[in-house]
Amino acid sequence: MSRRTHTSRLAAALLLGSVPFAQWVARVAAAQDLRRVDNGTVSATGVFRVAGHLPFVAVCLLDVGKGATAALMIRHLPPGTRAVGAGLVVVGHNWSPFLQGAGGRGVLPALGALAVAHPTGAAVLLGGILGGYARGDTAPGCFLAQTLLTPLLALTGGRRAALFGAAVAAPMLAKRIAGNGTYGRPASARTYWTRAVYDRDRR
Repeated sequence: MSRRTHTSRLAAALLLGSVPFAQWVARVAAAQDLRRVDNGTVSATGVFRVAGHLPFVAVCLLDVGKGATAALMIRHLPPGTRAVGAGLVVVGHNWSPFLQGAGGRGVLPALGALAVAHPTGAAVLLGGILGGYARGDTAPGCFLAQTLLTPLLALTGGRRAALFGAAVAAPMLAKRIAGNGTYGRPASARTYWTRAVYDRDRR
């Protein structure tokens, strides 16, 4: 496979990740701009808040689907390039050019990509979501799953799996810490820690 083919597939993964399904569904179902709802996250959770269960389920399937599609599209690339492609679908989702750099948290497209390439990683991420939900706050569960993703994949799948896990975990963690541009200037390192664990400025 040529370098041009590699580049085109990586670009396609980024573009696919950038498609803002949550924003489009929220516009159609509730005439809402998710960038102006709550903390500005453009996500399935935001869709649930403004439009209810069915639109939420639709966005979940669409966002998981774009991650899975990207993973299938890049599955024959070399391991390092494949990891980059998986990371790019999450980057596109988190900082979509269609939303002037706004976006989601990358969990659902990462889940889709992992389900295709490394199902153990998908199980880790899903376990974090469900565990957090059971405790009444999915944010700490997602944080724990994202931080454990790379080492657990290294143990179960070796170096290539760990590289893939790191590529999808890094933009998810970065977006949690960076926020959506709607927060004030952070006062201390504690603010960053609170964002990382609880996905907000205040616990």
